[in-house]
Formats: sequence, C-alpha cells, structure tokens
Amino acid sequence: MITRLSAFALVTCLALSNGAYAQETATGEETPSTVPSSEGDLNLGEDTSKPQVGQTYVREIEQDWEIQCVRTEDGENEPCQMYQLLQNEVGNPVAEVSLFKLPQGGQAVAGATVIVPLETALQAQLRIAVDGAQSKRYPYSLCNQVGCFARIGLTKSDLNGFKKGAKAVVTIVPFVAQDQQIQLEMSLKGFTASYGKTTVAAQ
Repeated sequence: MITRLSAFALVTCLALSNGAYAQETATGEETPSTVPSSEGDLNLGEDTSKPQVGQTYVREIEQDWEIQCVRTEDGENEPCQMYQLLQNEVGNPVAEVSLFKLPQGGQAVAGATVIVPLETALQAQLRIAVDGAQSKRYPYSLCNQVGCFARIGLTKSDLNGFKKGAKAVVTIVPFVAQDQQIQLEMSLKGFTASYGKTTVAAQ
C-alpha cells in the first residue's frame, strides 16, 4: 500500500508540474536558463566502482582467502588483512575470520579476530584445531550488535601450523543448546600467500 501510494503521489506531482509548465509557456514567460555559464559549473561525477578513501575493499583473492585493504589517499601503504567467511554444512554464513601481522618483539607474531553470532555460549569459549590436532581455546573479549569477538594471538608455531595445514576447525557452542557444538571448517588453501600480503596492524 505504501509503495502504491507513493507512486500515485509521484505521478500526481509530475502531472501538476507539467500543467504548471504548460501554463507558464502559454503566457510567454521566460524560464530560467539551465545552461551552465562555464565548465567550472559542471560536476563531472564520481566513479562509484572505485573504493573511496577510508573504505574497505577486496584487493584480490588467494584461493579461499580475501585480501581486504583500506583505501588511502595516495593508494599506497594501504593496511591489509586476510579474511574468510565461515559457513555451516548447509552453506549459511556463521562466523568471520580476519588475520593480520603484529609488530616484531612479542610472543604473538600475528593476530586474528573471529566474529561469531550473539547467540553463542561465551563461557564455552572458542576452539580452533588444525588438521585434527589438539585444539586451542580462546576467550571472547566483547559483544556488540554485530556479534561476539574473540581476539586471538598467534605464535610462530601456530602460524606455521596454519601454513602447513589443509584446514582448521573452529568450534563454538550455541547458547540455547549448550550440550551441542557447531563446527565450522576454515580452509587453509591460499593461507601462506595471503599472509604474505597482509600488513602490520596499527598499534
């Protein structure tokens, strides 16, 4: 009903404006010129296909990973991370993983952020296992309207495991069924190449 009413109102306004225009033309009144006085008055438009400054965009894809970067003014030294959307067995998106380098000197050489649904049992924490090896457990740090976040530090050993592995399994527990587990496959195809194209996260 709202759509039809809006369309009717638009047609009515157009009809009224056309009638007014016809009356003005009939009386011989001059209409203001719509021709710009110079080229400086013209707006050449903006290419919406190109990312704007500060906007995140996908620079390229390395097998199962996206290289996401933030556009800078000069297009150089753009901060980049690697990203993968995790889906359940029927193809529905459930979680997101982004990974980036960390400054040298700390025990963690890389960092990752995993975003899971709000309906996750936080006390059960997040678990990640590579190629069936013993899993590691990570706490959730915060939740907002987007979801719940686990901020993960990866050691050199962890990173090497990802580089050599075929897949990892990310396990979460739903709040409404805490006797069950949701296991999400995280492909490691293209991991090494993607990691080489990430940048050090700003501190």
